[in-house]
Amino acid sequence: MDTLKEKTAKGLFWGAMNSGTMQVLNLVFGIFLARMLSPHDYGVVGVLTIFTLIAGNLQSSGFTQGLTNMKQPTANDYNSVFWFNIITGAICYVVLYFSAPLIALFFHTPELTRLSRFVFLGFLISAFGITRNAIMFKRIMARERTITGMTALLASGTVGLLLAFHGYAYWSLAWQTVTFSLVQNVCRYYFTKRYWRPSLTIDFTPVKSMFPFSVKILITSIINTVNNNILTFIFGNLFPMKDVGNFSQASKWNTMASTTISGTIEQVAQPVLAQINDDPERERRVFRKMLRFTAFLAFPALFGMALVAREFILVTISEKWIDSVPLLQILCIGGAFLTFYTLYQHLVIASGRSGIYMWCNIGQIVIQISLILLFHGFGIQTMVIVYTVFTILWLVVWQINAKRLIGVTFADVFADTVPFMLSAAVVMATTYFLTASVESPCVLLPLRIVVAAVLYFVVMKVAKVKILEECIGFIKKKGR
Repeated sequence: MDTLKEKTAKGLFWGAMNSGTMQVLNLVFGIFLARMLSPHDYGVVGVLTIFTLIAGNLQSSGFTQGLTNMKQPTANDYNSVFWFNIITGAICYVVLYFSAPLIALFFHTPELTRLSRFVFLGFLISAFGITRNAIMFKRIMARERTITGMTALLASGTVGLLLAFHGYAYWSLAWQTVTFSLVQNVCRYYFTKRYWRPSLTIDFTPVKSMFPFSVKILITSIINTVNNNILTFIFGNLFPMKDVGNFSQASKWNTMASTTISGTIEQVAQPVLAQINDDPERERRVFRKMLRFTAFLAFPALFGMALVAREFILVTISEKWIDSVPLLQILCIGGAFLTFYTLYQHLVIASGRSGIYMWCNIGQIVIQISLILLFHGFGIQTMVIVYTVFTILWLVVWQINAKRLIGVTFADVFADTVPFMLSAAVVMATTYFLTASVESPCVLLPLRIVVAAVLYFVVMKVAKVKILEECIGFIKKKGR
């Protein structure tokens, strides 16, 4: 039987594999799709994202986290959540189906009526797999989640490419979304069928008992969804779909980079912290180690993405997306700090303090919407800058609550993160000046990646950073 430390290490390893391979596949499919489709196509599908995600939040209702926090969930617990998800998902789909004409009217895009009704099928299909995902999350089945994600992405990406190649425009993105949900559910069933099967005996007592905790997770998930997609939603009403598409493209690449890091941490953070929340000193040590691991990966990855943004866009998806470059650079700076939200949020949830989780996010979204309304007249770029700066500053609020829960101080956080941030910033600045004379984007892109990676590795090696040594040791062990 693996120890908690071994489970954590394996979870992080497979989490990194999952996030890394998923983003590589997203990168490949994203490049080909962006070359075949227009900013307008991405804008049309992008404005629907917020509706799909909110409906997904409603149907899951925070019960994944509720089941994870339970020491020994029963078959009846899973069955109760399963039927609740399906009923809620069906109600949400019916409401959105009849709301489709209003959505099209709001965004001044008539074709959204038919398109939205089809895209929304994705979250209805997903309702059948939420409980199975909770089982995989609870049991830290990181390897199986990696295989599930890769299979779903390969299948859906292939469908999207084939349809785009045959001229289906934004419908190719819609089919990609629905296919992903369908294949993902099939894989989740395959990996969890031996642990639990649904029954027709429906008892909502477990749902009622989890509701006080889970409803706060639900409210917060909706707030986070609005928060993460509010710019696209507002842009869809204020600006042409081409501008929305440019922002959507920049946001996609930034999210892809930051999710590679946060997705790795997310695989293990709540399950591990929930198991040791009765030992605050141990929990503080584990949290700080995760904090260092996040900083070690996030700052070079996201600062590096900002460094090569122009060359990346030109080489991969062509000059027609050049207007997305400054937006991508700004978002990547904020994205480096955004990865820490995942860790703080899972700490609070694992402590059973869903109220803190909810109110921190409510405060954030209220202030962000106020700032957006205040600055929207200054243009897209200014809005993105203000949004990013505030997102970074709001981490202070999460840190205050972390200190109350497990005693981790601001000094601890600075000691764990600032050295990595400064090292990454110096490495990227050095790389920029060393390669500034190179003009060809095709040469400059790989050159800057290699130079920055080598410099960062050397700095970490010279500084004898323990996280690097542990990563190398673990990889060697897995290799053997």
